[in-house]
Amino acid sequence: MNSMRIRRTAIAVTAAAMLPFSLAACSDSGSDTAAAPTEAAGDAGKSSATPTDDAATADQPFGPACAGVPKEGAGSFDGMAKDPVATAASNNPALSTLVAAVKQAGLVDTLNNAENITVFAPTDDAFAKIPKADLDKVLADKAMLTDILTYHVVGQKLTPEQLENGSFETLQKGMLTTTGSSEAYQVNDTASVVCGNVKTANANVYIIDTVLMPK
Repeated sequence: MNSMRIRRTAIAVTAAAMLPFSLAACSDSGSDTAAAPTEAAGDAGKSSATPTDDAATADQPFGPACAGVPKEGAGSFDGMAKDPVATAASNNPALSTLVAAVKQAGLVDTLNNAENITVFAPTDDAFAKIPKADLDKVLADKAMLTDILTYHVVGQKLTPEQLENGSFETLQKGMLTTTGSSEAYQVNDTASVVCGNVKTANANVYIIDTVLMPK
């Protein structure tokens, strides 16, 4: 009987001695398990940044003619964003005829001082579609030239989404219409946007391949 009691006492002592080690092992295992959700949360945080980056990219200029815009300097997209619209256009080599027409009409200050406007800016190639005799006649008639140029300006900043099916009053008081989607838009069903969503200090600019004529 005494020997059995001694064995039981020895087993109890051994079990008591082992208990702290068992608890410590459980505690270590719990630490490893708790770390996993933290890492997963970190991964989720990284993946959630992607939509923000995509949204920023979506607000960039688009269209085939954007490739011809200088990469650096005042005529680049970053450079144009710092200047009011007439000044910004003067730094874009594809808009030299438009800039000359704006100066001829005395509209530089009008455009530069306007707030929150949209300009549909014809390229040099767009003006080249007009027979030279007709273009010279327009450039020599300040009233007619002003009428045409102000027809290219809308008194609000238009986003690409607003161009999908829009009708807008111009500074000339006539109406123009826009249609399209994604990165393909037309104005009055005659002019295509070749480089759109270009930002200047006071305007959104959509460069087009045809001069718009008011009715």
